[in-house]
Amino acid sequence: MRNLLFLVRVQKQPARLASQYSRCATLALNQEGNFTVPLEFSLIPANTRLDSNGDSAPLDISEAVSRTFFCTLTVADQIEQESLDVSIWGSADGQDFGKRPLLKLPQQFYRGATKMVLDISFRPEIRFLRARWELNRWGRVAPTPMFVAGLQLEEIPPMSRDTPTKRTVLTA
Repeated sequence: MRNLLFLVRVQKQPARLASQYSRCATLALNQEGNFTVPLEFSLIPANTRLDSNGDSAPLDISEAVSRTFFCTLTVADQIEQESLDVSIWGSADGQDFGKRPLLKLPQQFYRGATKMVLDISFRPEIRFLRARWELNRWGRVAPTPMFVAGLQLEEIPPMSRDTPTKRTVLTA
């Protein structure tokens, strides 16, 4: 079995973000048989400093096979008395992302990781995803909110019809 690793360079983030970085999508290709290739990508790259509301650049997901993603929001640093709201939005053309998000992750106040599944298998028109974050700060100290966070998505590969399940094992 031979594995290949490709790094696909995507566009630079807007200049208004505190840290400048490029985004990459990683594909692990298996050239043996007809295996599917799960996508892994970052809508918000790890350890990105967020100090104002914003959106990530649109990311093309048309190559996704299962269209089901395991989303991990990781908060690495924050200051007290603030909250972070992150949502994932979908679009057919990469321009109009509509008025409602596909997934809204739980509001974050502290460091840690939050995991959720995004299933857009019944929304074939969606070809682009982007993240939107909103920061809120309260209290009498510095008025500017700050989080260091990242949002990674990993495609969940489709299950083969030949894969034994508990029900199959029980009937055997």
